Amino acid sequence: MSDRAPGRVAWITGAGKGIGRELARRLASEGWVVAVSARTEGDLASLVAECAPARIVAMPLDVTDLAATARTVSEIDSQCGPIDLAILNAGTHTPMGAGDFSVETVSNLMDTNLMGTVNGLSQLLPRFIERKKGQVAVVASLAGYRGLPGAAAYGASKAALINMCEALRPELEGHGVRLTLINPGFVDTPLTRRNDFPMPFLISTEKAVDHIIRGLNGDAFEIAFPWRFAALMKVLRILPDRMFLALTRRMVRDE
Repeated sequence: MSDRAPGRVAWITGAGKGIGRELARRLASEGWVVAVSARTEGDLASLVAECAPARIVAMPLDVTDLAATARTVSEIDSQCGPIDLAILNAGTHTPMGAGDFSVETVSNLMDTNLMGTVNGLSQLLPRFIERKKGQVAVVASLAGYRGLPGAAAYGASKAALINMCEALRPELEGHGVRLTLINPGFVDTPLTRRNDFPMPFLISTEKAVDHIIRGLNGDAFEIAFPWRFAALMKVLRILPDRMFLALTRRMVRDE
């Protein structure tokens, strides 16, 4: 993306840790001015300290707050300039299955993963459509392809993002706006380190960002990685229900 970087402004949510943080570092090193948002101000402060201060601008934000999201996008416009690239990456995960099914868990994950992204899109899309340019990338997950035991709430939130992006992409193309869907598998981040099960095809944050940067430079709708896990999940996506459910029954852990 270095050929596009001079004078360009990016906004990354969920930039305090993991993929968002590494993306901010990478874009700043390529010459972008990067506005970074997260709920934890200390994480943003340490990120600014690690990079060239002129390249990283901290914008603390709880993405579930629509009014605060609107203020943040306006502040970026006034302080940094119009946003050229937005990466809506903020998200969280809480395991949940049938035995611990919880309205609170589902609501919390939907508020952050789905509605947090919706709040960002609501402020970005009118601006991009009016300008007839801009790129927005939405971070969903390969877990959104099909329902997996233990991920009833998380997978549902990511499936909703995938569906929404598929619906929006053709319309936005007509307005000159690029919408990219990012579907990671297991990436070594503080969030995934909480998992108490083996994570197949786990990759580093740096490798994940390599995939994302390369994909953002291309014109494909979806950036899915690592490729072996993505291929496996794509097969499961088209597998008949009888076969798919026979496989996932084996994933259910005994109480």
